[in-house]
Amino acid sequence: MKLRTHYIFSTGLLSLLDSVLFHEYFYYTLILSGIVSVIGNFLIDRIGHKEIVTRYGYIPVRTPLTHTIPRSVIWGIVSIVPVLILLLIYYYGFSYHEYYFSLLNNKVILLTLLNGLVVGPSHMLLDVFTERGIYVKKYGKWRRFALAHFRYDNPAINGLAIIAGFLLLLTAYYISHHYFYYQYYYYYK
Repeated sequence: MKLRTHYIFSTGLLSLLDSVLFHEYFYYTLILSGIVSVIGNFLIDRIGHKEIVTRYGYIPVRTPLTHTIPRSVIWGIVSIVPVLILLLIYYYGFSYHEYYFSLLNNKVILLTLLNGLVVGPSHMLLDVFTERGIYVKKYGKWRRFALAHFRYDNPAINGLAIIAGFLLLLTAYYISHHYFYYQYYYYYK
């Protein structure tokens, strides 16, 4: 799939996951999910693609370096390291004190770690529907595996994945705001 399709779908999926666990702050989780999605998907595609020379010219291919499910999880965690460093500096500063820790700060850091775990497999979920697929280990060798063989730039499939990403975002918005109004209504009643 195209990189922008990965961005939108992963942002929707991560926002939905975050809104189920952290319903009070939808826009905060949306921004955090978007940042993790862009960094993670960019890193997986940038490192995991190479061009080989054939008699027909240069052909881009995926490598098993990033396009396997276990390795995509590792690259997703690697991609959140800059975000975690910035969050730790923002929340705790350069000096560590025990009383700085609060429940909100710990929850944000845990959600960032969870987003890092999920961003790689969400990338693989979309790539398994392309013609080049993802890699799985079979009999000790890397083999390509694909559920469907659509071209990566197929506008219908990319559009369908983008619509699914927006529907995931709308569901996340509904969950977080429904929870907020539910709490507000019963608190002030």
